Amino acid sequence: MRRLRWLSLLLAVLFVAGIVAPVWAQQNYSFQVPSETVNLYINNDGTASLEYSWVFSNDAGASPIDYVDVGLPNNNYDFNSITASVNGTSISDIETTDNGITLGLGDLAIQPGAQGTVAMRVGTISKMLYTAQAQNSVDYASVQFSPNWFSSDYAHGNTNLTFTVFLPSGMTSTDPRYFNPQNWPGSQAPTESGFDSQNRVYFRWQSSNADAYDQYTFGASFPAKLVPSDTISAPPLLNIDWSSILPCLCVVGFLAFFIFIIVVSVISSRKRKLQYLPPKISIEGHGIKRGLTAVEAGILLEEPLDKILTMILFSVVKKNAATVTSKDPLALTVANPLPEGLYPYEVDFLHAFAPNIQQRAALQDMMVNLVKSVSEKMKGFSRKETIAFYRDIIDRAWQEVEAAQTPDVKSQKFDEVMDWTMLDHNYSQRTTTVFGAYPIFLPIWWGRYDPAYRGAAFGGAPSASVPSLSQGRTSGPAVNLPSLPGAAFAASVTGSVQHFSNNVLGNLSSFTSGVTNKTNPVPVAPPSSYHGGFGGGGGHSCACACACAGCACACAGGGR
Repeated sequence: MRRLRWLSLLLAVLFVAGIVAPVWAQQNYSFQVPSETVNLYINNDGTASLEYSWVFSNDAGASPIDYVDVGLPNNNYDFNSITASVNGTSISDIETTDNGITLGLGDLAIQPGAQGTVAMRVGTISKMLYTAQAQNSVDYASVQFSPNWFSSDYAHGNTNLTFTVFLPSGMTSTDPRYFNPQNWPGSQAPTESGFDSQNRVYFRWQSSNADAYDQYTFGASFPAKLVPSDTISAPPLLNIDWSSILPCLCVVGFLAFFIFIIVVSVISSRKRKLQYLPPKISIEGHGIKRGLTAVEAGILLEEPLDKILTMILFSVVKKNAATVTSKDPLALTVANPLPEGLYPYEVDFLHAFAPNIQQRAALQDMMVNLVKSVSEKMKGFSRKETIAFYRDIIDRAWQEVEAAQTPDVKSQKFDEVMDWTMLDHNYSQRTTTVFGAYPIFLPIWWGRYDPAYRGAAFGGAPSASVPSLSQGRTSGPAVNLPSLPGAAFAASVTGSVQHFSNNVLGNLSSFTSGVTNKTNPVPVAPPSSYHGGFGGGGGHSCACACACAGCACACAGGGR
């Protein structure tokens, strides 16, 4: 009977633990996509139809593939026209998301070590066509499309990918055009082209060197007369005889435009130097990227790099991987051997302070690698949703500190979540408000960061008040730690960021610009890649008059 009671209690504890487990715990998805087939049909009514077929090979030991997130080009699709199946068996659990749909596989989930085929079709998608440059006085319409891709955190290995675009019927072999695919590992020219059984021209690209986690963009154009004109988007044109008024406005307009360009360029240039995240991280996917560290979240939030580097400095000191021996100039004594559990960016940071290393250049390289790492981790996830998720973590970190009832517990909790609270734009003011008249007991590791506070608790002579932290502790000897008022501690942290910027980085804008030039360089217009007919070759005009607007790119789902 006693054993039964203990077993019941254990089960109850495990049940409760499951309930209160962090909501951001993720499934262990890990799979390959050996084969993928994508068919895009441009119909004569101006709509599009889309077909996918994926062969998933689930890794042994991974979670079952129970959901598949599929990004769609836009939200102008007919939900009732969507069908899906697993290994030929239809499924009905299909839900809409902000950027597409989610397929629930239910009992047909692909188990660890197993393989399965997931297929889906969207019968009607509107507003995918845009105007293209005319060919031989004939108006053309264009479409560009990126097949769905998955997060590289989960998908791996090569994929034998086949993409085919079918154009409206009613063309000769010389009418259609194709665009050179972007980021495609195979041939730029279609591997196959011709007419199908319904007299539709098609272009097909196939490569066994593709993968399921990169974005590939394909495109084609055709005579606009083949579809209703109201299904093609184009910029509005004003029917004005500018030749009658242009001479009067030419000089004034040119000067005003010239001055405007200079002003905008200067402002944009200064602002762009601080925008170190690459544009592709802003391509909206689906779902939240969980599991980022506070430093990585700071990169996603595009916090100033001097703050990011100060956070890393605090982190390596806190982990006992380094001790600050001098703050001006900043010098570190690095632990040998390094403790376990350091992140790659922390190891690179410590390497920058090694002897005979060009510190500023090494720190720039470290930041470039960190930005690229975060960009890679964000593939297929929604930046907007992920930013909101981490801002909520920041707010909850403050709430945990505020909920503490005693100064020592409040200080201890503040130490635990300090890296997250530093991401708050109002860090200094909020620290002062939260602690009010209470002191902040400096954490044990603070003495390894600031030699001035290596007091009794840190192995030296104290230079601040030394209250006892024995009250409220359940075990262990009393520990005396220096303390500072909340406002003074906040000012010390803010001063640390400024000190890092002034004494290590030099000019912050110049330092950040060196990172931006590698992670988010100024875009360069590509050469023409517009080809005509089935065989390609002889392209004699730019790719698309509305190349950006013409992109109908499907974004990846949340990696499942």
